[in-house]
Amino acid sequence: MSRRSSGLIGVWAEAQRQQQRQREAQERAAFRQQRDTERQQRAYAREVARYGREQQAEYRRQREAEARRRTEELDARVAVLEGLLAAGCRAPAFRTSALARVEEIEPFAPGQLAYPVPLPDPARYQPQAGGWTAGRRAAAQQEAQARYAQDLHAAQLAEGRRQEQLASYRRQYDAWAQGRLAEVRAHNAGVAATVEALRTGDPETVVEYFSAALYASTGWPEDFPRQVSAAFDRGAGQLVLDWELPGYAVVPEVKAVRFAPSLDQDKESARPVTQRRALYRAVLAQCVLLVLRDLFAADEFRTVRLVALNGFVDDFDPATGQRARVCLASVLAERDAFDGLNLELVSAVDCLTEGLRGQLSARPDQRAAVRPVRRPDEVGSGVVSHGGGEEPDLLAMDPVEFEGLVAELFRARGMRAVMTQRSNDGGVDVDALDPDPISGGKIIVQVKRYRGTVSPSAVRDLYGTVQGAGANKGVLVTTSGFGPGSYTFANGKPLTLISGTELVDLLHQHGLRGRLGDGGTGAGVGSGSGGGSGAGGAPAASATTAPPPDNTGTPGADDFNTLGMTWAGTVALDVCALVCRGSRVLSDDHFVFFNNERTPDGSVRMVPAAAGDRAAIRVAFDALPAAADRLVMVAAVDPVVNPEADLSGFTEAGIRLRDRAGAELDRLDVSDGRPGETALVLGSFRRRAGGDWDFVPGGKGYRDGLGGLVGDFGIETE
Repeated sequence: MSRRSSGLIGVWAEAQRQQQRQREAQERAAFRQQRDTERQQRAYAREVARYGREQQAEYRRQREAEARRRTEELDARVAVLEGLLAAGCRAPAFRTSALARVEEIEPFAPGQLAYPVPLPDPARYQPQAGGWTAGRRAAAQQEAQARYAQDLHAAQLAEGRRQEQLASYRRQYDAWAQGRLAEVRAHNAGVAATVEALRTGDPETVVEYFSAALYASTGWPEDFPRQVSAAFDRGAGQLVLDWELPGYAVVPEVKAVRFAPSLDQDKESARPVTQRRALYRAVLAQCVLLVLRDLFAADEFRTVRLVALNGFVDDFDPATGQRARVCLASVLAERDAFDGLNLELVSAVDCLTEGLRGQLSARPDQRAAVRPVRRPDEVGSGVVSHGGGEEPDLLAMDPVEFEGLVAELFRARGMRAVMTQRSNDGGVDVDALDPDPISGGKIIVQVKRYRGTVSPSAVRDLYGTVQGAGANKGVLVTTSGFGPGSYTFANGKPLTLISGTELVDLLHQHGLRGRLGDGGTGAGVGSGSGGGSGAGGAPAASATTAPPPDNTGTPGADDFNTLGMTWAGTVALDVCALVCRGSRVLSDDHFVFFNNERTPDGSVRMVPAAAGDRAAIRVAFDALPAAADRLVMVAAVDPVVNPEADLSGFTEAGIRLRDRAGAELDRLDVSDGRPGETALVLGSFRRRAGGDWDFVPGGKGYRDGLGGLVGDFGIETE
């Protein structure tokens, strides 16, 4: 039988059991709490991981979207470059009408002054109830009338002031409107004069107008450069320009962009070098064609017949390592040939190099230059002239001089050309070398100054000479023409036949001069009609004045003119004169400047300037040496007074032609100076047939001062 515990032992045992149960309950509670905590931690970790994955996915989407956006920008840029010419051709052409202003004046608008001050209404001035007696009612009536009279007087005063202010404002408006209208009409009159000067081919106006047409064109991307220097050869109808082209960086180096998640960075795919170079060449060709399009489209009066365009980049010349203008494209474009092009459908490179026979650098990315067809600074004083001031007759020209003219033509076309010795020349009159790496090579040139048709035997002889010399081409130049037999023989052979009329055209295209007897006169650079002065339109400078005392006995020394030099700006200049035959000074003594104030015969001398002039030179034209055919006027920055100056401050310049009494006969405009240049050819007086002289403006500048300038005329400086 069992027995219950009692006493202290039983109490102790029960207490132990209670404590055990409490410990077990606490352990179970702690376990449940730990399990719940771990469950919450795992849930939080799962949430954090999920949020991190979403953030990472969103981050990746954003980076991939940014990479796509950059790629799309690159593709859009390439599309703009590829469609540059087509887009530019859709831009409106520049017109002279864009220069004019509309005669519209803002109407008179006085605002509130246009409205009269309202007068008080008597009906609103009724007497207020003031009592029952007659006296009180009469007082109220008087009070109402007094208020009305006071308000009426104030309104009438205000209306008077309004009318005075309105009249004053009207007078001010009328004065402003008349001044504004006069300004617009004066501007439009200036535009009309510009249009007329453009119509007649005034060189300065032509250059300004077509420069404005290029700057105003809306067909160019905003980040493309627009820098132009230009000159107009009036006689040849040739506009000569240097136009800045975009650099190689205009074509994106990167082709596409993608996001690499493993590296957490954008990866750029480089555009293949051949693709980038091809696109850059296409961009350059499009730029040249677009400039031609803008120029010819803006030529309402067909003033320009030819455009000689040189495209350059302002970069480091790989040959010298110095900053320079590197010519990457050049073309001589004739209007008729250009008008026949459909620019929106052409391949720009093929059109430039094949259709227009222009030059385009094969490696423009490496700044491989091409030879310019003609530079703006070659127009004017830089244009070669043969046989004095008049158009030389090719048929009557000295044979050696004629060969020299042909050699000069080849040099003007960008080739190296030299005349051969007169004996044992092997049937070769001129050796020429075309530097073009593909189509160029050695050229044999024969010259036939004939009046009759050249026989086929001469063409066959030339072909034999070409084969014997291993030349790439033969050219036969004549003052006459060729028969069918000659052309039949030359067909398919490396021979070019140039007839007399073609020769005259080529000479004029490249700034040279010549005519075929009395019927072949060309306009020529610097030539004037009827004794005119050429570009400036001034009359011929006939020399008529009196000699200095020490010129007695010198033929023609009793007549002289004074050439007074004027210009704006503060730059100090030395104005000098050179007595020349062609482009060579007769002797060092015929260079008149601050250290040699007169020629040996005294026909040219420096004199004090008259009122209004800043320098002066006196010339007895009839007393100039018989060997001289021109008097060249030049100016250079005074290195003592302005050692750091250039000719950018030489503007509004001109030569006042004065007679012996000091009366002004004419004003001859000359070119303004340009930044960086320190010497400038102002122009030259050239002897014409019959003894008259006329003035041909210059414009060629020099960066190395007077020493560099006179070196071109055969004077050696220390």
